[in-house]
Amino acid sequence: MIIGIDASRANLKRKTGTEWYSFYLIKNLARLDKENKYWLYLNEEPSEELKAAVVDNLNFSFRVLAWPLYSFWTLGRLSWEMIWHRPDVLFIPAHTMPLIYPKKTVNTIHDIAFTRESSLYRSAKAKTDKPILRKLIELVVRIVTRGKYHSESIDYLYWSTEFALNRAKKIITVSHFTKNEIVNVYPQVKKDKIRVVHNGYNNDSYRKIDDNKKISEIKEKYDLEFPYFLYIGRIEKKKNIPVLIEALSILREDNPEVKEKMVLIGDASFGYDEVKYIIEEYNLNEDVIMPGWIDEADLPYILAGASAFIFPSKHEGFGIPLLQAMACGVPVAASDIAVFKEVGGDAFLSFDHQSKEAIAAAMALLIKDQKLREKLISRGYERAEKFSWEKCARETLREITNFD
Repeated sequence: MIIGIDASRANLKRKTGTEWYSFYLIKNLARLDKENKYWLYLNEEPSEELKAAVVDNLNFSFRVLAWPLYSFWTLGRLSWEMIWHRPDVLFIPAHTMPLIYPKKTVNTIHDIAFTRESSLYRSAKAKTDKPILRKLIELVVRIVTRGKYHSESIDYLYWSTEFALNRAKKIITVSHFTKNEIVNVYPQVKKDKIRVVHNGYNNDSYRKIDDNKKISEIKEKYDLEFPYFLYIGRIEKKKNIPVLIEALSILREDNPEVKEKMVLIGDASFGYDEVKYIIEEYNLNEDVIMPGWIDEADLPYILAGASAFIFPSKHEGFGIPLLQAMACGVPVAASDIAVFKEVGGDAFLSFDHQSKEAIAAAMALLIKDQKLREKLISRGYERAEKFSWEKCARETLREITNFD
């Protein structure tokens, strides 16, 4: 059997959740499956990292599909490839399917939070510096969607998700929470075509680390100072970072003995300007450190050096950083949203993510209550052991090779 995979996200240098999902699935499928052939579709030459991930499995090969535009590679070039060189099965690790696709197409949808609170998402025009081309793209989108959508990014989210849900033979979601959301928002989608396969995390790297010298070296590399709270993810409104900063201000006033600074690791995204404004407004420039995106190899050491991991998101499809922190032996406080309870069980301290006072109280408790810290660390190790990318890949392989 020939299995085609859209590997364009796995090939990105700066990866976050869905990109790492794509990368580690491909890496572990290469380890596990020696029978099927794989075509990995890319919009540019494969990175050394991606080549190394599949180098030991000769059944994996790359298909580099050139495309002149910044956008719509999947809808345009990958669709064209499906006309002439169609695999037996096509697997799309994110929600964007090509317009032309094999009968056996499997698509992963990570979350549909944009259907509940679209204001948390930036809506941008198609990426091109040519006005005529932008107008042409707008015209094509209007025709293809029969006037329902425009070429803005938020409309693209709506359309591509609905298209995948209606057309894919099978849908994979990364949590029962996301499956339930899909069933509620898109009642036309058959429930039995949606399969839940939980994400994993890289348990080769994220583990208990006792190398204090290396932890200190990485800390100095990014100009961090002990002690610190840690957050990992994009710096944006959807992740509730403005409220987290306000909570830090309350913590400073109510618990001056808590000296932890706040380290926010991730790229700036929608709502970053508001975050900067709040930091200035509360005079927290010395208390909030934002090193930006950092090398994945350094993250476990930064986690290991943290006093606690704080995850205040409003919406998530899964929440991989929860498991990464737990695996490193770091106590976690996170939002009381359903998906975190599904992933984290009873191994984290939950708080009302809408209340800055509740977040501040949770941060203080994690520092001041040693027994609670020890309990959460112990439970965190146990919880993290239930997840791995190998397990995720095994279950995904079953879904993309078995059709009723």
